[in-house]
This record gives sequence, C-alpha cells and structure tokens, in this order.
Amino acid sequence: MPEAAFVLQTAVSFLAIMNPIGNTPLFVSLVEDFTEEEKIRIARTATLWAFFIVTAFTLGGNLIFRLFGITLSAFRIAGGVLLFMIAYHLVRAKRSHQHHPTAEEAEEAEDIAITPLATPILAGPGTITTALSLVGRKTDPLKILTVILVFAVICLLTYLCFIYGEALTKRLRPSWIGVMTRLMGLILAVVAVQMILEGFSGALTQIFKIVPSGLPH
Repeated sequence: MPEAAFVLQTAVSFLAIMNPIGNTPLFVSLVEDFTEEEKIRIARTATLWAFFIVTAFTLGGNLIFRLFGITLSAFRIAGGVLLFMIAYHLVRAKRSHQHHPTAEEAEEAEDIAITPLATPILAGPGTITTALSLVGRKTDPLKILTVILVFAVICLLTYLCFIYGEALTKRLRPSWIGVMTRLMGLILAVVAVQMILEGFSGALTQIFKIVPSGLPH
C-alpha cells in the first residue's frame, strides 16, 4: 500500500493545479449557448480526455516528449497561444449559437470539449508536469497506479463541478452572466500569457545552457 502521505500529496497537487471549482465558471462561459444534453456531453468528454492524456504521460513519462521531439517549453507556448485565442473571443463575447445547434455546431461542441477544456485547461503543461514529478523516474507500478487513480477521482470531482455548476447560472441575471463571461475571458488571458512566459523562460534557459558548451575555452 502506498503511504497515506503520498496519496494526500498527490490529491492536493492535482486539486491545486486543476482547480475544479475555479474552472467551473470558465466551463459555464464556454458552454452557455449549448443545450443541457450537450453541456453534459462536453463535461464528460473533457474530463475523460483529460484523464487519458495525463494517464498517457504518467505511463510514458518523458518518452512521449522525446518521441515527438518536443519540449515542455514548446508545449507551454503552444497551449498559451491557444488559450489566449479562446480568451480573446470570451472577452469580446463573440460566441453565438442557436438553442438547437446544427450538425456543424454539434461538431464545435466536441472541439470545445477537447480544446481548450481537456487540454490545455485541465490536462495542460502544469497538470502533466505534476504527474511526471509525482511519478519521478521510478518504475514502481503501485506508485504509478496511485497517481492514476487519484487523478481519476479529481477528474470525477471536476465533472461534478461542471455539471452542477450549471445550476448556479439559473440564479444569475443575464447581465451578470455576461460580466462573468468577460471576467473569465480576462482571467484565462492572464493564464495564457503566464503559460507563454514560462514557456519562453524555459526555452531561454535551455538555449543558454547549450550555447556556452559549444564555445572554445
């Protein structure tokens, strides 16, 4: 059995980085114009994909990055740019859907579930880094299984927050929802910029570590 301290550390780490309660208003803002059935489907798809992504990195570790020849810094930059594009449209309230969406809009609902909800919001660089750091370079099957199971519980908690978070919007005025949407867009933009800055910082650190090693003494 894994130590209780490790289980607690894993749960707290994932809770802090995923922030189910904090991401619920963002979810509500992104899906406010979809039907109830689609909202449930988006929440389910987003949390399932987030679980699969983090599980893959937990099992594969740094091998996945090496396989595709990418770095965590590049992942942060790409994720940040994508998040900023979504945030821009939220701030300007550009989204508009009919109550009964067309087939094209149903496909967009699927896109929203995967990007940006599943990744990079839920299973972003921070979540992946957390999983990798918890597992470390050890190959202890029980430790890896513990990380995966704890993350599954956090994903379930996130799903429940998303589903029941919709009930809060019924108690809010439309003007309040509009303000909340723009506020979430602003917060998401700040998160995106932070991700980009961390990506560039990591990239510059790697560059400055490589460059001096090639200089003659």
